[in-house]
Amino acid sequence: MSSSPRALLSVYDKTGIVDFAKNLVKLGWEIISTGGTAKKLREAGLEVKDISEVTGHPEIFDGRVKSLHPAIHGPILARLENNKDKEGLDDLGYEPIKLVAVNLYPFSESASQDPPLADLDLLEMIDIGGPTLLRASAKNHKNVLVVSNPNKYEEIINLLNSGKGDPLNINLEYRRKLALETFEQTASYDVAISKELHKRWIGVANEHFELEEAIKKFPKRFQVDSEIKDIMRYGENPHQAAAFYQNPKSKSSINLGDFVIHGGKKLSYNNYIDLDAALRLARNLSSEDWPQTPHACVIVKHNNPCGVALSDNQENAWVDALASDPESAFGCIVAFNSKVTKETADKIGSHFVECIIAPCFSGSALKTLAEKKNRRLISVAPSLSKLTPQESEIVAKQINGGWLLQTERAPKLDPKLARSVTSNNPTEKEMAAMKFGMVVCEQVKSNSVIFVKGTKTVGIGPGQTSRVEAVRIAARRAGDEAKGAVMVSDAFFPFRDGIDAANEIGITSIVQPGGSIRDQEVIDAANEHNMSMLFTGVRLFRH
Repeated sequence: MSSSPRALLSVYDKTGIVDFAKNLVKLGWEIISTGGTAKKLREAGLEVKDISEVTGHPEIFDGRVKSLHPAIHGPILARLENNKDKEGLDDLGYEPIKLVAVNLYPFSESASQDPPLADLDLLEMIDIGGPTLLRASAKNHKNVLVVSNPNKYEEIINLLNSGKGDPLNINLEYRRKLALETFEQTASYDVAISKELHKRWIGVANEHFELEEAIKKFPKRFQVDSEIKDIMRYGENPHQAAAFYQNPKSKSSINLGDFVIHGGKKLSYNNYIDLDAALRLARNLSSEDWPQTPHACVIVKHNNPCGVALSDNQENAWVDALASDPESAFGCIVAFNSKVTKETADKIGSHFVECIIAPCFSGSALKTLAEKKNRRLISVAPSLSKLTPQESEIVAKQINGGWLLQTERAPKLDPKLARSVTSNNPTEKEMAAMKFGMVVCEQVKSNSVIFVKGTKTVGIGPGQTSRVEAVRIAARRAGDEAKGAVMVSDAFFPFRDGIDAANEIGITSIVQPGGSIRDQEVIDAANEHNMSMLFTGVRLFRH
């Protein structure tokens, strides 16, 4: 038997593999390899032993089966501290394999190709031997160095050099880290496969399906795959630790995992929460439903919109959104759905804004906005001049003992469900305000009531346990602007008191889902006050 330690190298991503192998050879290692990896190493002048020489069996089925053999997995899994295992290796004539460097077929990248791969072609990108080699090596990390990440090659060579080439001189804590990283990678790989095949073979639930059909498409297992993107100074409060984990397989071109931050401090936990709320609403207002007013501005404070506006230019959108509640907008998060201009930056001026998020910024806008050194400026889609609408999706929320999943998309007035219920029908202008108001209201915490004029909010009453109190809060914030406004409610009014309170401050039209046992009482109140009222049949709770 050879006295040289043996390394098995079999990689799809061949970045750095030649230099890694050369350094191993310098340290006296023997290289075993397969297929394309072996070819590349030989082309670089290295001596390589084919895996078939070790197994005594040729690769079969176009390379589908090559490493699944006792002559490979025995030397990887043998416990060298166990005399019985060592004797077993000797009896079989096997030599230990002390290092395994493997990375996997790029299944996720293949699944995201456009046009999509056919099922049979995609199935060929499911690696079988690779995960088996990695898991076996990670399991026996006391005796085997497992290398699943090409970025580790240089680090491992340095450690081997300091340990005179013997992998057992590398401390157990480091080998555990390699093993853990490997198990995380193989777990992620399996999640990607199961999710993609579920999507292809079962489908993905969304609100375009009828309710019963959507429920049938929910997966039997909810699997989360994410990797750490950012560690924060603290969480929601200073005594809490926090980090942001990004979905590494996200196909969306707009997500908070891929932002570019141009200035200011690192993002906090609360910043991420508020940025998500602002971005969702800005995207929901980026559809073609408002061609005359395409520029959206959303101002969020503590995860609730406090001012929202659409306008024919960006500066006016900012001015109108801020006017909705300038007091709450102190230390706020602002989202724009289009490229931020110098004119808008000048309008914002020295107003205290924690973060501004937009698809991108003009150079002069960045220069102006960055004059406030702690202001975070975030491009979320630099290749776009305008955000794309938020896609229908499944969202998840963790609770004690499990997860809640549901479908979500921007609400629209459904002509099949909506109906005027008062003597006065909503005017065309009021209907337009209702459509805008529904989209905004859906993103406000329940119980919520908002006042809208045209395509701007003038008062928002968020997160109340009493709906009539939500009306009062919106009224205080709107002031005189409440006169002639449309009131939008996320759910039905259980009593007429909310309608009476709205009348006292000048509301002329109401849009709400309806569905209360006292609907007629509420309708009668609206008629008494000569209000128009629309029942949408669509509740907009958000908790």
